[in-house]
Amino acid sequence: MNPPVTERLHQLRRSLDGAQLIFVGFVLLLVGGGAAAVLRQQPALLLPGLLVVGGAVALVEWRWLYYLLFFLLPFTEEISLFGGLSMDVPSEPLMLVLTACVGLALLLRTARLPAREWLHPLVLILALMLLWTATDAAFSVNKIKSIKYLLAKAWYITPFLLGTLLIVQRPREAWRFAAVYATGACLSVLYVAARHAGKGFSFEAINWAIQPFFHNHVIYATMLALLIPFGWLAMRAARTAGVRLAWQVGLGILLFGLLTSYTRASILSLPIAGLFYLVMRWHLTRLMLVTVALGTALGVGYVASGDNYMEFAPNYERTVFNGQNFEKHLTATYKLQDVSGMERVYRWVAAARMIADKPLVGSGAATFYPEYKRYTIKSFRTYVSDNREKSTTHNYFLLQLAEQGIPGFLLFVLLVATALLRAETLYHRARQRPEVQRVVLAAVLAFVIIVFHLTLNELVEVDKVGPVFFICLALLIRAETWLAAGPENEPASALPPNTQPPR
Repeated sequence: MNPPVTERLHQLRRSLDGAQLIFVGFVLLLVGGGAAAVLRQQPALLLPGLLVVGGAVALVEWRWLYYLLFFLLPFTEEISLFGGLSMDVPSEPLMLVLTACVGLALLLRTARLPAREWLHPLVLILALMLLWTATDAAFSVNKIKSIKYLLAKAWYITPFLLGTLLIVQRPREAWRFAAVYATGACLSVLYVAARHAGKGFSFEAINWAIQPFFHNHVIYATMLALLIPFGWLAMRAARTAGVRLAWQVGLGILLFGLLTSYTRASILSLPIAGLFYLVMRWHLTRLMLVTVALGTALGVGYVASGDNYMEFAPNYERTVFNGQNFEKHLTATYKLQDVSGMERVYRWVAAARMIADKPLVGSGAATFYPEYKRYTIKSFRTYVSDNREKSTTHNYFLLQLAEQGIPGFLLFVLLVATALLRAETLYHRARQRPEVQRVVLAAVLAFVIIVFHLTLNELVEVDKVGPVFFICLALLIRAETWLAAGPENEPASALPPNTQPPR
């Protein structure tokens, strides 16, 4: 007599392990959904099965999403949401998925980080920054914006700091994200160049040529500039002539895009990074930081005393944008007649007055616009002061002071100073490990390029720049682990053997 159906099912259940049962479940879900879609003639019925399978693949092989994100970053667009909020698509949804994947991997212990990295000074400073932002949100003039900012910080730090530490296990793996990002960036340069060429590569047409993927030419140029150190050092680290040639071509495209972006700060950031390399090589980073701090303090003290700041008030009629002539644009810059430069002064004066009003807690994260308008002085107004872009201070350090008060500012300065000092130490410790030294050098030079831009813009929360800011920190943290372990004791991986990224 044949055994009953229930007994056969129990026998089948006992013959399968957990992984096989999950696979069978996925197959049944897909087959069931497919059958329902065919019978009902509704293809949408396949979506639940595809979403479940896609989610499972993302959890197991989430590093593919990591690399996909960097390939797509140059092509993201900003869309408006409710309540004046916005989202970059597809980058921010992918960041959210990656945040969940990395968080689950760490919580379920399918991936681990060494204790020394959890307790690294850079990680601890970032944790303190998040803690202060959360505390400061209670005093914000717009708590919803401040909480959204806090969440955005989490989905930047989790995938790009912690996720990078999980993925990059050996020095040669540091170049993979750079290769993927540089590929996407080069394609974006070709797209922009094709549009720009139709306008004769004119200065006034660059902001039109970069649409719809870049909010302005500064973001476009910053993305290209920060990739150049990675490209240069990856080329030096290349083991084959083909890879070396590919990086040479890529660097040529990146430099072409940078020069035709006509972005002063981004072009200047390359020699600034070169100067820092000499500072670091000669063990002068501490002296440089002290000099910058004293110079900034003296400059601010002079401008803030009495009415000295009024000396910088622009002439409204003569402060213009020389959009048709880049040479006149440069001349107007040092004559203090360039509208973009003098609009910065307008915002900086307003920020200074905001700081004086709330020095400890500021106005709250992500609230500078439109809060600053209550603190402006008409004498500094320019014809673009209506601020249709809803941009902020054009100085990230000043923004931290205005929005998160003295504690937020000091924590950010401490983060930057610690990163630069650690990088100098690591660079010299890695003399006998050139593969590690190249990673340290690429990370710190890209970091310097970003920090230089932060003196004139606010880019840490911009999706095309912010991820690399945290990746640079992650690479410095991981380089310290490599040097502490020695070449023969490098960790094989923080991930299970069957979940390694593609080679």
